[in-house]
This record gives sequence, structure tokens and C-alpha cells, in this order.
Amino acid sequence: MQFFLIAGGFARCYEMTDLSSNKMYAVKVIPQSRVSKPHQREKITNEIELHRTLAHKHVVKFSHYFEDQENIYIFLELCSRKSLAHIWKARHTLTEPEVRYYLRQIISGLKYLHNRGILHRDLKLGNFFINENMDLRLGDFGLAAKLETVEQRKKTICGTPNYLAPEVLNRQGHGTESDVWSLGCVMYTLMCGSPPFETLDLKETYKCIKEVRYNLPSSLSPAAQKLISGILQKNPSDRLTLDQILNHEFFKGFTPDKLPPSSCVMVPELHPPSPAKKFFSKMAKSLFGKKKSKVEKIPCEEKEDRDISKLVSGIVKCSINRQISYKTVGPRLSSLPSNLTSTRRQEKLQ
Repeated sequence: MQFFLIAGGFARCYEMTDLSSNKMYAVKVIPQSRVSKPHQREKITNEIELHRTLAHKHVVKFSHYFEDQENIYIFLELCSRKSLAHIWKARHTLTEPEVRYYLRQIISGLKYLHNRGILHRDLKLGNFFINENMDLRLGDFGLAAKLETVEQRKKTICGTPNYLAPEVLNRQGHGTESDVWSLGCVMYTLMCGSPPFETLDLKETYKCIKEVRYNLPSSLSPAAQKLISGILQKNPSDRLTLDQILNHEFFKGFTPDKLPPSSCVMVPELHPPSPAKKFFSKMAKSLFGKKKSKVEKIPCEEKEDRDISKLVSGIVKCSINRQISYKTVGPRLSSLPSNLTSTRRQEKLQ
């Protein structure tokens, strides 16, 4: 085995290669001295037992673990492009299409957790990991907990200060709405360059969170401003749900299918489809889609009659289609309205 240090903190994380298979892992190494007390051991046990049950394309994969007299070793999927925190530090702000790209994946992983009755409780840029293919993985379940009734909810304050929800600071307990609040803070941070409630003084930060006091830069699009405002609501019941977030007008904008690796350090060149391309794509689907499966279900005795009628209708359609194609994609394409022939400009960096 070969080990290379990736990061340090409560535990050190290493990149490891199993020489027998050449498989690479991220290995979380926790000193036994850090889990000498019962509650510390319980925390690590909870993290392992919870994480090993998860299987989702946007959650870091758990492989296996073991321990010796010195350390506990947790083997995880390697995300070679590190985390959103590293990208944010290099870029400072991301474009709206990029933010939509990452948020869709975060929400997908988060819905999976919430549907299984699990709260993450520490959503932040450093816990969103990026693999070689620029796919996002939600990780670090050290503070994760099972969802409980309002009466049973944990009242302890845990998480990262800049991303804590008002009800957590007020010791009202954790619910799925607290994760949604943190998601809003993540969105704001990616688009504005800093967390919404960040100050030089921690007490002042907590005060701003409790009062929901922050600024929305005018550089943000109206849709982005509305979405952030809809998420950062003081009353948890007033916050948008994950499904409402995905259906918000902000997500009607262009979202790339994939981001280039270069976007980790610089603004990517994205090419939204032109209005004309979208129009013709819809036309093609409506004219030629969903025809094949119905033919196979026709009884043999009816097949000849229907084949004749289909042949006739096919000739008619062919004639109609030719007329449409001549009128829309012939030499006079330039006479179409400008909004159908011109390619949309790349969205501005927010």
C-alpha cells in the first residue's frame, strides 16, 4: 500500500493505492487517542454504521474499515478533484450554470438521505467532494443523525458556524429544514464569494443568523435572489422544500450536462443550446417519437389492413415534413426571427 496525505483535522485523510489491485482509496485515519472516551468512540461508530448503509450516485462510497492499536482506518471512494471548497478558493465565485450543476447533484444526494430519515447536519463546501469525472459526492457523516420527532430532536449546537440555521442556534432542534438552510448558505457562498452571515466576530455572526440579516448583491439575477430569499427564511416551515427548490425559476436556466476539469481553476467555456436548436429538437420528438412499440402489439389478422393505412399516412406525413423542412431549414433560414437563429450568449459570471 502507498499513502499520500490529503488533509488533516480531527482525522487525517490519505490517498492510498492498493498495490495488489492498483485500486485507489481515500483513507480517513483516526488516532485511537482521539476516541478514548466513550462518547468519542460512539461518534465514530455511528459514522461508520450509518455511512456503510448508504448507496447513491451522489454520496461518497463507503468501502470498508479496520483498526489497530494506533488508528482506525476508514476506506472511502477517492474524489481526486478534492472538494467544492478547493474550487471556491481558486475561483472565488462560480457562474449560475455551474451553481445549478452542483446544486442539482447536492439536492439529489440530500433527498436520498432525508428519504432514509437521515440528517447530514454539516453541509458546507468542504463536504462536497468532486471525483475525476467532475461528479459531486456528498460526504463526511461525522455529525449525521437519524431524523426524530420534534420532541426527540437533538438540541445540541453542531455544525459549521457560517452555515447554522436559526433554530439550531436557538436550540429548537434539527430537522430537514436545517439542512435546507445550509444549502441556501452554500448557494450564496458559491455565487457571492463569501457566506451570507460571515463577520469578523462569531457572536455577531450568530446574531445575524438569528435575525436573518444579510445582503443580496445586485449582481445576482432576480431568480437567484428570489431562490436564496425563499430558502433563508427564519421560520423552518416557511422555507422552500428540496422539490420546490428544483422547480424554482432559477433552475429553468441552462444547466450543463458536464463541467470540464478546467472549471476547478477558471471560468469554463459553456455552450448553451440555441433557441433554434431547442425548437427543432422538440419538433423532431413530437413528429417521430414513440412509434415503434405500438406496431409490435398489432394482431396478425389486422396487420395487413393497418400496414396499408400506415403506408398512406406515412406518405402524407412525408409530404408534410418536406414542406416544413423546406420552409424552416432552407436557404431562407436568415429570415426567421432573430431569437430562433442566434445563439444565446454565455451567461455572465455572477
